[in-house]
Order: sequence, then C-alpha cells, then structure tokens
Amino acid sequence: MRRTSARVKLISAVAVTTAVAALGGVSAAHSMAAESEDFGVLASGSPTGFGAGTTGGGNAETVTVTNAEDFEEAATSDGPLNIRVQGMIELDSMTKVSSDKSVVGVGSSSGFEGSGLNISEADNVIIQNLIFRDSNDDGINVQYSTHVWIDHNDFTNPNDGSLDIKRASTNITVSWNHSYDADKNMLLGHSDDNGSEDIGKLNVTYHHNWFDGTVQRNPRVRFGDPVHVYNNYYDGVESYGVASTEDAGVLVEANYFENTEDPYHLGEADSGPGSIEAVDNYFVNSGEGEDGGSVANIPYSYSPDPAQNVKSIVTAGAGVGHV
Repeated sequence: MRRTSARVKLISAVAVTTAVAALGGVSAAHSMAAESEDFGVLASGSPTGFGAGTTGGGNAETVTVTNAEDFEEAATSDGPLNIRVQGMIELDSMTKVSSDKSVVGVGSSSGFEGSGLNISEADNVIIQNLIFRDSNDDGINVQYSTHVWIDHNDFTNPNDGSLDIKRASTNITVSWNHSYDADKNMLLGHSDDNGSEDIGKLNVTYHHNWFDGTVQRNPRVRFGDPVHVYNNYYDGVESYGVASTEDAGVLVEANYFENTEDPYHLGEADSGPGSIEAVDNYFVNSGEGEDGGSVANIPYSYSPDPAQNVKSIVTAGAGVGHV
C-alpha cells in the first residue's frame, strides 16, 4: 500500500507553499507537518453490502501521519484525502473524520489508543487496518453519516462501545473486524425514542467479523430493516450475540456460533422486540437462538460462505494485518 514516489517532507511554510504548487493546488491543510506522497487509491478492496460504492479518499493525495495533531488536521480537512496512520497515536478525545476520507493503518501495529474516532455528519468514509485500544469513549462512533466502510480493524477494551452506529446513519458495511475484551461491542440505534430519525435508516451489513469473547451487542439493533448479519464467527460470547428490538428486522445468516449460549433473540432490556430471520447458521456447544417475524428483502447480491467454514475463514482473515 505504500506509495513513495515524489515524496516531499513539509517542514516549513516555504516548503508547504512549494508543495502546494507542485501538487496542483492541494490545500496546505492536507499537507502541513505530514509526509505527503503521490496520488492514488489507498484502501484495499471494496465493500460488499449496504456500504457498496464507498470510495473514501479515492484517487486523492495521500499523507502519512504519526501524531494526534497531524492526524486531526488531515482528518478534518475539506475534500478527499487518503490518510496513512503509522504507529499508535494517542488521542485525548473523540476525533472527527470528515467526508471523503480513507484512514488506513500501516502494517499490523498502527492505530489509536486513549480515545477513538467520530464519524459525524459525513459521507463516504473508509476506516481500515487500524487498532482501536483503550478508548475513553467508543472505538468508533458513527452518527448522521452515510456510505461508511469499517474493515479489518481490531477493537479492544473501549470504555463504552467498540463501534456504535446511530442517529439516522445508513448504507454502512462493517467487515472483517476482530473485537475482544469488549463488553458493549456494536450498537446499532442508540435510543428507543429516536424512531423519528432512525426508521427507514440504519441499514448496515455486518460480515466476516470475529466476536471473540465479547459480552453483548454483536450487534444490538433498533429500527433498522433490513440489517444483514452474515458469515460472522461468534466465539465464547458471554451474554448474547444479536438482539433485534424496536421493530428492527435482522437477517442472521450463515454465521458460526461456538460456546455461545444465547446466539440471538428478540427484544432486550426495556426495548420491545424486533424481527429475526435465521438462515443456515452453524452451532457448536451453543443455544439455538430465538427468531420470528419478517425481515425486508436484502437489496444487493452477495455470496455467503458455508457456515461450517466460517470459523477457519474468519480467524485467518479478520483484524489488522490481513488486508
């Protein structure tokens, strides 16, 4: 993924001015105090499911960042940009990512610790190959955002959720992530009282994720219909896997549940039930799950792996270092 031709190190105002001219007018905000590289697609692959068509930074400029100040400047800048994160960056608070950005980790040991990312009022964002560790809030929060692809990341030990998607966000794919040492893992729809914003939205695809001893919310769903949960590996999930609530409709398809007493159910806590259609799942030392009701048709083409093969496929390919 590294692009090294025509690199410039921007170390002064003069250097910034020169670089902007050389790169055809790219904003200094994209380049200042960061290593600027050539142009081209940074993220690997393309999303399947509701997030299909998400391109992030596309063919825009690529910059490499190694500290919080440079990352925030790049992530909040206007216009398309590819951001390479090199090493672990310490964040003090949730840091906004604006529209048309790809944020991609270098190698298998790059990411964020201390806090996480806030994708808010944004469109067309890719987050890939990053570690999210020990956040004082969420690993990633998505709200009022569309066309987001969250792929091949590690989530561990957040204070709140690993990945929360809420407030009318939609057209999102969550794929090939590895979550561990997490309680409230992945929430979809934050409140029973937010139907006015969320009904008709919150369409998310979760596929080939590894829920590795997580406790709950894998995901917990409100209102979204359809939501597609397929080809995920649930290993030793402590409380429950999928919960469909508040008239949500979730297709739970071709997943591998191991040592998971409650794979999926309807309703949760004070939230009323939604619907689950369970199809072709595979169970090892696990409960059978609770399904019922009807789910809207999945509006895209896809080819699920056989459920009995999902454990080996996901453990070999999920998380950082496998893109």
